[in-house]
Amino acid sequence: MGDPVDHSRSPAIHNAGFAAVDLDATYEAVRVQAGELSSIISDLRSGHFSGINVTMPHKDDAYEAVDEHDVLAVRSRSVNTVIASQGRLHGYNTDVEGVRYAIELLELPDDLPVVVLGYGGAARAAVVAMAERTVIVCGRNERRAAGLADSMGELVTVVPWGTGINASIVINATPLGMRGESLPEPTLADAAGILDMAYSTTPTPAILWATTMSIPHADGIDMLTGQAFSAFELFTGLPAPRDVMALA
Repeated sequence: MGDPVDHSRSPAIHNAGFAAVDLDATYEAVRVQAGELSSIISDLRSGHFSGINVTMPHKDDAYEAVDEHDVLAVRSRSVNTVIASQGRLHGYNTDVEGVRYAIELLELPDDLPVVVLGYGGAARAAVVAMAERTVIVCGRNERRAAGLADSMGELVTVVPWGTGINASIVINATPLGMRGESLPEPTLADAAGILDMAYSTTPTPAILWATTMSIPHADGIDMLTGQAFSAFELFTGLPAPRDVMALA
């Protein structure tokens, strides 16, 4: 559920998983414009759906709409997966697991610091996902970046936009680069690995940079796949057939 969703690979990923475990279920992409999530929530409560994923612009609204939150949803203050059970709605944030999965694909040491570019919901999920590491937030609006840091307690510190942190993993949680605006080259240049959370069918500028510089990298599709594993298990109660879903 989101707007836009016509580009989403989620139906292919989940339906491949359902087929692999011989489950009679269907996952569909449904365009739901801003302010219209309430009707979907009503359908969930009445049993029309067993569960949903929500993407932009509905994650904050979904957080407010559910009856219960898992710990990752509380820490990230965002819900992207909702499960209906006996008329009650349970909210989860599987984006956090998606970030962890994508970072694991880089096969880098666990003690490297992480630089998160941005201060919105995606950045918050990245901070929660990387909480066991040293996490540094970097945003063009330093006041908003500081606000994210304050809300996360002792998890993060803030540095000025464009700061390079040697041998760090850089997570781009902004739309910069997709809109013709530049990412901070000093930050990218010092990276040991890059995750660009932007969802695109073509390589983003950050991924092109990483490829050119032979830097290990992962993208928004890797993150989408990782979060889908967790969502599938919440939807079905079954282990996700990861190999099949990753190839969908």
